[in-house]
Amino acid sequence: MSKYYNLRNFILLALTFVVTAGFVINNNYADPKWEQLFNGKDMKGWTPKFRYHDLGENFNNTFRVENGILEVRYDKWDKFDETYGHLFYKKPYSHYLIAAEYRFVGDQVKGGPGWAFRNNGIMFHGQTPESMTKDQDFPNSMEAQLLGGTGKGNRTTVNLCTPGTQFERDGKIITNHCTDSKSQTYNGDQWVRAELLVLGDSVVVHYANGEEVMRYNKPQTDPAKGQKEGTLLKSGTISIQAESHPTDFRKIEIIDLEKYAMNPAKLKAVIEKLMSQKRVAVQ
Repeated sequence: MSKYYNLRNFILLALTFVVTAGFVINNNYADPKWEQLFNGKDMKGWTPKFRYHDLGENFNNTFRVENGILEVRYDKWDKFDETYGHLFYKKPYSHYLIAAEYRFVGDQVKGGPGWAFRNNGIMFHGQTPESMTKDQDFPNSMEAQLLGGTGKGNRTTVNLCTPGTQFERDGKIITNHCTDSKSQTYNGDQWVRAELLVLGDSVVVHYANGEEVMRYNKPQTDPAKGQKEGTLLKSGTISIQAESHPTDFRKIEIIDLEKYAMNPAKLKAVIEKLMSQKRVAVQ
């Protein structure tokens, strides 16, 4: 097959995409709306699961809503005792753009591990809370790790941690439990907007205040013994954490991209328009 034939096919494909993308940008497909997962009033649609406790028990009233803020609080705790908590949204997602605006406040609860200082997370492609054992610390999931600065040195945020999972990057399987992003450090109690573009089992991109800070492929379960690759994660639950440091969430919202998943041209056009806007948390 000649190089000229390949070139002609490439040009035809490119022109087809331009025409298709132009059509998409000019209709409603390119203007999807944000759906609020947190309604600003209560925890409707969300279910807590704490280690050592039954599903649905909001241990020590840790998750609560006050003044339009979804709070993680430890004022009713004596000590932490590795009692990790997660607040699960009611439905799974596959292809989507999710955003959370968060900040760290106050002091870490007594007994909280050092690594959990100013630490929370958005768990995605996770297992259901019903499938977790009573003493399980974290759901098997991918985690966008949210970290606040310590006031000394650099501490990136919207990193990646992988409880029970792994992923691929630059063609290589990555088994490290946590991988740092390239974000800046956010000290103090400032608000930060984290966004995750999740496209099934193909691509995941992390953003901090509108800047891309990490990209990787093929989220998957830990492999069976003797295997290198696990089962690809196409969808799963979404949850936020209670890892021992008080945290505020004033917004958790999502754009469901599932209806575009089978049309790559439409999906690409919608994503390009969405990500052409730089969304930064207002202080």
